[in-house]
Amino acid sequence: MTALLAPAPTTVRPGAGQTVRDTTALIGRTLRRTTRQLDTLLLSVMLPVMLLLMFTFVFGGAIDPTGRYVDFVVPGIILLTAGYGAANTAVDMASDMTNGIIDRFRSMPIRATGVVTGHVVASMVRNAVSTALVIVAAFLVGFSPDATLLDWLGALGMVALFVLALTWVGVAVGIVSSGPEAASAFTFFILFLPYVSSAFVPPESMPSVLEAIAAWNPVTPVTDTMRGLLLGLPLETSTWVSAVAWCLGIFLVARTAAALLFARRR
Repeated sequence: MTALLAPAPTTVRPGAGQTVRDTTALIGRTLRRTTRQLDTLLLSVMLPVMLLLMFTFVFGGAIDPTGRYVDFVVPGIILLTAGYGAANTAVDMASDMTNGIIDRFRSMPIRATGVVTGHVVASMVRNAVSTALVIVAAFLVGFSPDATLLDWLGALGMVALFVLALTWVGVAVGIVSSGPEAASAFTFFILFLPYVSSAFVPPESMPSVLEAIAAWNPVTPVTDTMRGLLLGLPLETSTWVSAVAWCLGIFLVARTAAALLFARRR
């Protein structure tokens, strides 16, 4: 009978050096699994570029007849990419929580929380690659930013902070989900969030109700901050402060929730 029960957590605690090595190994595990999921990998790489081309050449002429819509839309596409990466993290985390691997790790003298760290780091790496591809594709279709090196660093830092916050939301959703299928529903919410913001059209062009929603959407100040930095537009202090505050707030809440939920699910 006892063989059918989940193994009890070990009382042996690894030292600091062992913890670092274990966490590094679990990060490598998640990254290797990412490279083996070819369908997910190709979609995460191709989808942002396809969306950029679609918005630029299909919708761009109607939205901005001057032909400069690509400059406006690039920050929104980058943030949409981040949302897709966070949704993938939710699915991967839910898979680990339900396939028995966490019980296996509990029977070993390692910190099972390294699994969470692995998913967070893998998400950051995937999003860094996707963001780089979007920027390269944007330059190829006519993107012409007016940003200094410091502006570029600020914009990329904003993206990294946004990705980190959404990734922890994805981790929390994955932990609490009953399985990968349930976690995949998070994809729809996170992918549609940028559409009701300043990512693709100015909020003032929306109906009053949607304009009010866009004003409170955290994607709006993040997009406006990136757009101001990359295009050399006037950037109010309240805009970038709001963007940073939203990202930090989401990160802290999601990080705390993920830690509590993971401890409870274990």
